[in-house]
Amino acid sequence: MTYSQVYLNGKACLQKAGIESPAFEAMCLFEAVFQMNRQLLAVKGEDDAPNGDIVTFNEMIQQRCGKRPLQYILGKWPFLDLMLEMGEGVLIAREDTEVLVRTADEHLRGRHRPQVLDLCAGTGAVGLGLASLMKDVAVTCVEYYDTAFRYLERNVAANGLESQVSLVRADVLAGPAPGAFQMVDGILSNPPYVKTAELETLQAEVQKEPKEALDGGEDGLTFYRAIAGLWLPLLKPGGLVALEVGEGQSRQVGRLLEEAGIQQVRYANDFGGIERVVFGTAPRD
Repeated sequence: MTYSQVYLNGKACLQKAGIESPAFEAMCLFEAVFQMNRQLLAVKGEDDAPNGDIVTFNEMIQQRCGKRPLQYILGKWPFLDLMLEMGEGVLIAREDTEVLVRTADEHLRGRHRPQVLDLCAGTGAVGLGLASLMKDVAVTCVEYYDTAFRYLERNVAANGLESQVSLVRADVLAGPAPGAFQMVDGILSNPPYVKTAELETLQAEVQKEPKEALDGGEDGLTFYRAIAGLWLPLLKPGGLVALEVGEGQSRQVGRLLEEAGIQQVRYANDFGGIERVVFGTAPRD
């Protein structure tokens, strides 16, 4: 089979399986296997493809048709200028989370060597993303689950951020252990925020992500309450808290922050116009 035939067959399979962007996803898998982008495919499309690579590509296509997330099949995915390893057992880093990172970057710039916590760190997208934008920031990523923590360790090393990013195993819901953390300039988090009853209604792909990274409790706000009640006391005067939220949750989370004493609570929209980030500052002395 030629390269073009292999690609077109893969795209057709994805389309038949109801994948939303079959051409894009088929090309992502094709490029990963054959090391050939769309431009090179146009040039070499009529050449014969290696049989072994065809088998590998078709296996990946079948996995995607079975609704295994594309990012898990590829084993890595770009976020900002980083390449993050990800797979079963860790939440997929999504484009909307860039809004959280850029909001933090904007409001922490100008501070002298800011210290930041990334709670429920997962792959490290938030903390590592901020470290890639701010070369003088020191980030502590807090993650509890074994599998996610291993991805976090590998992503810090693979992106050369060991000098800026440290890792702590801790349960965000339990709060910081006495004396375990210093006061910080910023607290960031993309915590679980899906209502428990809604987990079964999520897309098939999303349901393959770890439940513990999605389940935000009965009303979806369990982790926000824990952050507001247990972690915000670690903020220095004037320090920033910025949290990613689910659709329709922004004002509820904003009220939780205000009740915890956070001032100037504001909201930032994602690329679809949804209020995706809630942020504000701790009172100054």
